[in-house]
Amino acid sequence: MSRLAYLNDQFVPEESLSVPVYDAGFVQGVTVAEQLRTFGGKLFRLDKHLERLRRSLEIIRIPGIDLTSLGAAAQELATHNHKLLAPGDDLGLSLFVTPGPYSTFAPPGPHEPTIGMHTYPVPFHLWNDKYTTGERLVVSSVRQVPNNCWPLELKCRSRMHYYLADREAREREPGARALLLDQDDFVAEASTASVILFNSAEGFLSPPREKILPGVSVGVVEELARGMNIPFLHRDLTIDDVYASDEVILCSTSPCLLPVISLNGRPIGTGRAGAIVKQATAAWSQLVGLDIVEQANRFAKRSLV
Repeated sequence: MSRLAYLNDQFVPEESLSVPVYDAGFVQGVTVAEQLRTFGGKLFRLDKHLERLRRSLEIIRIPGIDLTSLGAAAQELATHNHKLLAPGDDLGLSLFVTPGPYSTFAPPGPHEPTIGMHTYPVPFHLWNDKYTTGERLVVSSVRQVPNNCWPLELKCRSRMHYYLADREAREREPGARALLLDQDDFVAEASTASVILFNSAEGFLSPPREKILPGVSVGVVEELARGMNIPFLHRDLTIDDVYASDEVILCSTSPCLLPVISLNGRPIGTGRAGAIVKQATAAWSQLVGLDIVEQANRFAKRSLV
């Protein structure tokens, strides 16, 4: 049995998955995408990712995609490829949709959207040590894309600002990643991760919903906060709010939660992973039925084949 991928309503051998160089997703970067992962072989919060994809498709005017069938195909693909992993390991799944061929470059003919999916072993080695050592952030001069360029609720692959922001952050502090502000100097997000603050007076704090991409992982933290009896608030956040926080947490699909230990070289809280992020990570582990940190450490050194 070999790994499969998915392209335009068909399962194909993974090595044959390809998109033409004249596809609009390649030529113009017009690609909406969702990044998912499995826990125990089952895709986590598939329904939430499909709902966000539905809205993204509405924004870029791609109608007629059966998301129910696409969701079923995503789980079938994940189930098949998960069987090829060692017991206890898990997969990431990338789902993308483009408008299809870019007319100027493409041969004549009917042009339909391109819909693809592929999986890969979760690259735990990229962050497993960060659960303990934490992430370091640097405020980048590169800003979040303003809402008048494209709606912030659009989950798309156009991420040049992340690339430039992270490159600047690493030049200023090797190993750091970027914290992006919006046009009004409020905290927007980190590169490829949502930012959540915690202070004992207010609880968890996240930027206003209308100012950030609707994060599936942020929604999970909101749920966990209720079980932890900690308030979860949305409001504008400044750099001073970050410095004054007891803890800062990055949340995203694959790592789930990572502590932030410094901003621009200044320690956050104690400068170490705090009690709240550890409690939230334990709650997330209980939710998905496995120890997130233990799994990451166990499979960080596996051979990625």
